[in-house]
Amino acid sequence: MATQTYRERRPAQPLAGLVSSVWIQQVAADGEAYEHRTVPNGSVEISHALGTDVLSVTGPQRAATVGVLAPGSTVVGVRLRPGVAPSILGPPASELVDVHLETADLWGRGMTTLAERLDESGSPEAAARLLEDEVGRRSAAAPEPDPVVTAAARLLQPWLPDGVDGLATRLGISPRQLRRRFVAGLGYGPKALQRILRFQGFLALSQGDHGQSTGLARLAREAGYADQAHLARESSELAGLPPKAFLEEMWRSCGPNHNHDVSYAGVRRALAVRSASSAAPANAASSRMRSSSSAVKSAPSDLSES
Repeated sequence: MATQTYRERRPAQPLAGLVSSVWIQQVAADGEAYEHRTVPNGSVEISHALGTDVLSVTGPQRAATVGVLAPGSTVVGVRLRPGVAPSILGPPASELVDVHLETADLWGRGMTTLAERLDESGSPEAAARLLEDEVGRRSAAAPEPDPVVTAAARLLQPWLPDGVDGLATRLGISPRQLRRRFVAGLGYGPKALQRILRFQGFLALSQGDHGQSTGLARLAREAGYADQAHLARESSELAGLPPKAFLEEMWRSCGPNHNHDVSYAGVRRALAVRSASSAAPANAASSRMRSSSSAVKSAPSDLSES
């Protein structure tokens, strides 16, 4: 295999409403240690490094983290959809923000046995399926996620026009109640989630640029930022780097060996459709102005004929 790889797939259909992706990350035994930057995505992840006796929970992030995987590492993981974690894990998401802990702290000592089963599964793909099955088993006995939070998270996707303003009214609750339920379900308020999802939209759009950092103004506009300066501020806060430096680092560290299509392909298509829809009226107006201008130039002047 390549020096290091990341690949993801969609979950089994019964988990599609709870899990956004199932992933495998590997570093070749004869390669170098892999340093990687992870930016906030609004989600909680459950993961296991094969060969260890620990399953881990990574809570919702507010800023980027930089980690290192040793040569020979294989990690399998499940990414939960925003707002789902309290239902499956137990505690409110506010207690998991910027936290990395063992699932045994939440699910009990049986996690050591599950870790052993993952290690003995025979392949990374089989281990990922077993971890996904465990999430499915626990979700079957868990309460439903807060429907207000999951609905609000869908409404805050970067290709939708609603935004935070009026969100509480649309959902039929007060702004204070919305924020309280967001903090419990997601770890932070709706405005913070909107910023994170918009930055994820920027990353989705940038995948086709291969780290060339060209057209940042276009990417900023299509992702929903006010302008390139707005993107630069958000990138510095959420990724810890200006957008150009971040994209270049991402392409060097990830390159073609990372497949994020499950996370980004749908977002990219939706943003492209929104951008095309927004451009159509502007293009039509521009065309009408050009036509009017041509008509004025070609029309005879009544004053000159009098």
